[in-house]
Amino acid sequence: MKNLSFKLRPMLSVMLAMCLLAGVTPAAAQFVIIGIDNKVFWDSDAKQVLSPPGKDVVTILDISDRMNPRSVASLALMNSVFGPPVNLAITPDESLALVANSLDWVQDGGAWKGVPGSDIFVIDLKANPPALISIVKGGRQPSGMAINHAGNLALVTNRADNSISVLSIRGKEVKVVDTVAMGEQVSAVAFTPDGKRALAVKNVNNKAALLQVDGEKVTYAKYDMLVGLFPYNLGITPNGKLALTANNGNSGAADGNVDTVGVIDLEATPPRVIDQVVVGDGPEGFAISPTGEIAVAILLRGSNAAKSAFFYNRNGSVAVLKIDGKKVTKVGEVEVRGLPEGAVFSPDGKYLYVGNYMDDDISILKVDGTTVTNTGKLFKLPGHPASMRSVVP
Repeated sequence: MKNLSFKLRPMLSVMLAMCLLAGVTPAAAQFVIIGIDNKVFWDSDAKQVLSPPGKDVVTILDISDRMNPRSVASLALMNSVFGPPVNLAITPDESLALVANSLDWVQDGGAWKGVPGSDIFVIDLKANPPALISIVKGGRQPSGMAINHAGNLALVTNRADNSISVLSIRGKEVKVVDTVAMGEQVSAVAFTPDGKRALAVKNVNNKAALLQVDGEKVTYAKYDMLVGLFPYNLGITPNGKLALTANNGNSGAADGNVDTVGVIDLEATPPRVIDQVVVGDGPEGFAISPTGEIAVAILLRGSNAAKSAFFYNRNGSVAVLKIDGKKVTKVGEVEVRGLPEGAVFSPDGKYLYVGNYMDDDISILKVDGTTVTNTGKLFKLPGHPASMRSVVP
């Protein structure tokens, strides 16, 4: 066997060179990062049950095998379900992950409560296993987060400060380089594909605000659009032509009434709202496929409401939105599990992963064009998935 191995070496070298010339490289890890909040739950009467801190984790999955995700790391880092499920992000080259801890946990008499936090954790995804390498102090209650396609700039919305932190990313060094005053509470933010603009949703005031980006200088353009009731989350299509806002309608909860997704034409000067699409009750999680064919609004549907409530459902669901040019249409709805929060598409757009907070697991859905089906396959997690993210197209 020793002689055989020796004889094979030149052949293997030639094969490797041929693969490189053909542009074939070994399969890279494809990460999903999940914030797990084990401090907060809801009982059957919809009463919040708040537990002591110390059991939160940030879990990192490799989804190279689409139907069989593999956990590659679990870090003991505090994070929060309070806020849209986009308080974390991964750089386009999958070298770093950022996780914002929206709320710190303090004792109030004999009970616990959340107060605005400011920590942004920086995780080295190239380490084996991935590891925390630094903590950046942002604004108060950092919530929605976005990283540009160049991978050198991040924006973080600070709900308690009515501001957006601007973070530079240089190799493994991440630091705050500016703060943009927004005048009103902002909950989530997204870059346009060219990195020259961004949109931030002003959830309490029902608006989306336009930002101009020039290098590390980010400026609030002082231009807002009324996009719908309580826009909590948003996404921008891969071609940069549309922005879609998930309008929760009820301050981050379901209430039995239908809610909408606002459609913004980014090619118009200035950008403007051109449609509202009725999706269902309580869209909170939101994601757009890398193919640009569909978006999904993740509906709470009262799945953490009191069981006696008229709008209570055991499970939440996924509203499927077809994107055809600038026309957005709801084309389906797929049931998942209790209190679905984050949603992540696979890089090829053929699978969708949805975190079910009440059931401590992930539903794996299959995507075929504009048709989405629940495979029934579940991936068990070490607690309640409050947020999920991968590289945003």
